[in-house]
Amino acid sequence: MEPSFDINEIDDVIHGRVRLGIMAYLSSAGMADFSDLKARLKTTDGNLSVHLRKLEEAGFVEITKRFQGRKPLTEAQLTDAGRTAFMAYLDTLSALIPPR
Repeated sequence: MEPSFDINEIDDVIHGRVRLGIMAYLSSAGMADFSDLKARLKTTDGNLSVHLRKLEEAGFVEITKRFQGRKPLTEAQLTDAGRTAFMAYLDTLSALIPPR
């Protein structure tokens, strides 16, 4: 009997390339500022902002804005719900790959 193969179980919020990159990076880094994420993901300000907002609206990422000296600083970190969703996403992908 073949295992169930249902790509509809993949979390669409996480599955986008940039959002997946954000989730993966934050899962190991803990917290990252906007500039660091932008550089590591090789994306534009606008593109990163849109993807961070989508993850924040889903409750997966917490965004904090503050000033460091006179310069604005935006930081992102995974929420507990985000970490749980990311682990579930990875489990779902693993389940789609048959054992060798």
